[in-house]
Amino acid sequence: LHFRHLLEKHALTQQLFDAVRDLLQHKGILVKSGTITDATIIHAPSSTKNRDRARDGEMSSTKKGNTWHFGMKAHVGACSRSGLVHTLETSTASLHDSQKAEVLLHGEEKEVYGDKAYADGKRRRECLARGVKWRVCLKATRDKALSERNQRWNKSRNRVRARVKHGFGVVKQQWGYRKTRYRGLYKNSCQLLSLFLLCNLYRARRSLMRIQAFEMSRAG
Repeated sequence: LHFRHLLEKHALTQQLFDAVRDLLQHKGILVKSGTITDATIIHAPSSTKNRDRARDGEMSSTKKGNTWHFGMKAHVGACSRSGLVHTLETSTASLHDSQKAEVLLHGEEKEVYGDKAYADGKRRRECLARGVKWRVCLKATRDKALSERNQRWNKSRNRVRARVKHGFGVVKQQWGYRKTRYRGLYKNSCQLLSLFLLCNLYRARRSLMRIQAFEMSRAG
């Protein structure tokens, strides 16, 4: 408990996350050629059977499909080649994914991927003006469905977008982090930073081992 409070007080989880990211960049595993933006919901306990007799005030409800969810969101920017996360932001669940789109980009991208929640005409024009390829999925309008050609275009981009989902799968499925452990956004954000830096190392472990073996062979 004291160690966790120390990490939170000095924002050390962010520093550790940045250090791992820089290491992966230095090794050539995480590259800056493109970014995939995405978000996932982390559920929070909705019970009021606690000392305050209230739900967490920093969490909120959002509707996805026909289901309501209560909790927070983890917004990530990931390498389009490896799917490793280079940027992590958090928010209450009711914040729309697109509101965090700008802070998830590191500014050196040559292409940007995202689902239809990130579709935005102004942002698209700004990216194209900077020479950045816009790979965000097309969104149908209320009075006009997507054509077959546009659906095929989206499907071809989804093959790249799926790489960011693998990280979500490790954290939520393999490691079982589907619900917040603490009250408040900051404490849970610190834990998410720890989980995603470990997730990056876990997913890049084989590449790191190959690079280490190669470096040792050259040194020998």
